[in-house]
Amino acid sequence: MKRTLLALSLAALTSVSTFAVAAYPEKDINGIIAWGAGGSTDTVARSVAPHVEKILGGTIVLSNKTGGVGVIATKFVDSQAADGYTLLMNAENPQLYKVMGLADMDYSNFTPINVLARGVPVIVARKDAPYNTIKEFIDYAQAHPKEVKTGSTGPGGLTSVVLAMINTENKMELTAIPYDGDGPALTALQGGAIDVMPAVLGATLEHVKAGRMKVLGVVDKEAHALLPDAKPITADYPVYEKYLPWGPFFGVFAKKDTPEDVTAKLVDAYNQGSQDEAFKKLLADRGFIQLNIAGKEADDFLKRWQSVTSWLVFDAGIAKKSPEEFGIPKP
Repeated sequence: MKRTLLALSLAALTSVSTFAVAAYPEKDINGIIAWGAGGSTDTVARSVAPHVEKILGGTIVLSNKTGGVGVIATKFVDSQAADGYTLLMNAENPQLYKVMGLADMDYSNFTPINVLARGVPVIVARKDAPYNTIKEFIDYAQAHPKEVKTGSTGPGGLTSVVLAMINTENKMELTAIPYDGDGPALTALQGGAIDVMPAVLGATLEHVKAGRMKVLGVVDKEAHALLPDAKPITADYPVYEKYLPWGPFFGVFAKKDTPEDVTAKLVDAYNQGSQDEAFKKLLADRGFIQLNIAGKEADDFLKRWQSVTSWLVFDAGIAKKSPEEFGIPKP
């Protein structure tokens, strides 16, 4: 009799647990975007969300929580329950938090639900700037120390990494103006508050096409099909080939130790949502390269990116701590 009651109790618990997972999501999911409205991370996160909602059968409420090179949003999500109801939408920055002295965490604190896409960096300038190529910009900046104002998304952001890369080979003294993401910085560029901005192609393309700013060049080994007249940085400076290709990425992350069944449901939903033709077209039109990876493939991608970039910023002298301190291998 006791064995029968125990079996019935276990069956009941299993049934309740299975129902709880099957019912996920039972309430709205909070999607915390670590950067400002209109930027690359914001655009990618908001564009894929409606397609994911259809698969999940629930609502993802997106909100921007900016500041600290994404640290504020990242720490906020890490402080929430590991239940799949608070997701982090962020870019590459957490992989540099440790070496930049910004936080004692990185994406090893999270499970990658989907690394959605990566971008190609470009350098853009206000439309009336007295330089039209990357070489002309470098020559001008070297001849006018601290006169050129550049937008900055903070230590370890795309801007700082690209400028660190350039400064390693061609020293310049610029004046950095901080912004909460590339969206606000590019708005400032259009208004003339800053002069130049390294940014991702996807965030700048429409502005360039509309004549609101001009592109100086592509930070890559080759020209990009969407900007065929913009020379790659290696055209004038072959020395940069050793750093390239390099670029930012955008993804969705859940707190580590989120239940496996919930994680699996999110991974499947984002995988299917990313395959929607409208989302794929948006990425292609903006020059983003779709990745749509999760699991071990995403973990390997994140570790490789962290290795290459951590050592780049350390060798450039802008990191506060050595990657060796955190067991980050040299590429």
